[in-house]
Amino acid sequence: MNTSKNKIDLNALKFNQASIIILTALGFILNEPILTAAVAVVLIAGSIDSRLAVFKQFYRYVVLPFKILRPNIAEESSAPHNFAQTLGGIFLSIGSVLLFENYSVPGWIFAWIVILLAAANLAFGFCTGCFIYFQLGKFGVPGFHVRSNS
Repeated sequence: MNTSKNKIDLNALKFNQASIIILTALGFILNEPILTAAVAVVLIAGSIDSRLAVFKQFYRYVVLPFKILRPNIAEESSAPHNFAQTLGGIFLSIGSVLLFENYSVPGWIFAWIVILLAAANLAFGFCTGCFIYFQLGKFGVPGFHVRSNS
């Protein structure tokens, strides 16, 4: 995974987290696993190709032009964030499969794990997926890198 620093809009990441929380919680409230599955697809597709990151595209083409939020640019690697998004997509995919197979309790547990971790990231700036990414780097797992202080 590439750890070269690039410019990241931190508000785009926050908007992404809020979208994940809102749509997944709405799926739970309405008992509609299709919403959970849709969020999973958006997360995984967006991790593969940023043009498919629907929430980030909505932020870029709707939220920013209408000045609902302003950019908050930071210089850091996007790799940990992409890894975290992929993990969220995997957890929501597992939850969705369980929900569609009528295993509601474990399915919604997987969904709520994502909701709670996204909420922790949104509220406190702690990204569990990023933390895991850097821990894998510390353990020398190929493709993962330790956070650079430079």
